[in-house]
Amino acid sequence: MKTLKEGDKVPEFSAKDQDGNTINLSDYSGKKLIVFFYPKANTPGCTAEACNLRDNYKSLQDAGYELLGVSADSQKKQSNFKNKYEFPFPLLADEDHTVLNIFGVWDPKKFMGREYDGIHRKTFVINEEGKVSKVIDKVKTKDHASQLLD
Repeated sequence: MKTLKEGDKVPEFSAKDQDGNTINLSDYSGKKLIVFFYPKANTPGCTAEACNLRDNYKSLQDAGYELLGVSADSQKKQSNFKNKYEFPFPLLADEDHTVLNIFGVWDPKKFMGREYDGIHRKTFVINEEGKVSKVIDKVKTKDHASQLLD
């Protein structure tokens, strides 16, 4: 699978958010967008990452960014996650892996010697023209916002 890289144009996509609303990439046309992919809602690393982005949301917005979180969790799980931690940004429930596959983050992973398919924790920054301007492969879950604001 090919992962999107800096300079790539992001293909149009649509996915449902935690409340069942359809979110399209084109909704963010002309804006800077951060799309962060996380393996599973309500797990320690994913919670730390999303809470760090929530706590720095104002700084990210002041820098002109919109945010979208994406995992393969169901709408219900995403909704519980968002409500529990009061995230001010939408979480996409990409159960059919459409968005995951567009960005190339659904791939074989290894954990404790076992190989399985899963989501690679990655973040993509998309510029106003809809192109990838930055890819963060090594996400620091507890300090992710500073990786984006640097």
